[in-house]
Amino acid sequence: MSETRWWWIRHAPVRANNGRLYGSDDLPCDVSDRETFAKLAKLLPPSAIWVTSHLQRTHQTADAVLLERPELAPLDRMAEENLGEQSFGDWQGLHFEELEEARDGAWHRFWLAPAHERPPGGESFEDLSLRVAERVAALTEQHKGHDLIAVTHGGTIRAALTQALGIAPERALSFSIDNCSLTRIDHIVGAEGSHAPHTRESWRVGLVNHRP
Repeated sequence: MSETRWWWIRHAPVRANNGRLYGSDDLPCDVSDRETFAKLAKLLPPSAIWVTSHLQRTHQTADAVLLERPELAPLDRMAEENLGEQSFGDWQGLHFEELEEARDGAWHRFWLAPAHERPPGGESFEDLSLRVAERVAALTEQHKGHDLIAVTHGGTIRAALTQALGIAPERALSFSIDNCSLTRIDHIVGAEGSHAPHTRESWRVGLVNHRP
């Protein structure tokens, strides 16, 4: 049996948005809470492959975790644009009140819009889920049997849960994914120890939104 474990971390809080939607904008994050990073670092495995998105807030968060536990030095580290946050197109940079007014009160309970809705010039959460699923599948195959620590975004982690649970993207929007939280998803190949011996490949969710 082969098991590939994904340790998903949402980046540290962004303070520079001033109540505005930043989505895929490349803003820095606040990495001053060293106690949180130290606790988070204790939960992570050594000798892992580290993955971030292409946005600086994920790089800064990864660096802050590694500073607290240098022995976590990665086997490899890569930046993946396809693990970036959802692009909200023309909505990015708007204050949330401006967005609500522009949408005439059509507000989603847990997200900015239903999973199928594509903002002008942007992408839908369904679009995000597809690109994340494709990249996760490729990296899982490439690094089969390893631990992967992925420092990414709330939308990205919800998309990974969509893939793992085999649920509609709309349902995944109800997951809470807090800053610096840990979500672990395992990809398992082989029927050993399974109650369904015909099943050769599956995903298992171990943690969701665990806050150290």
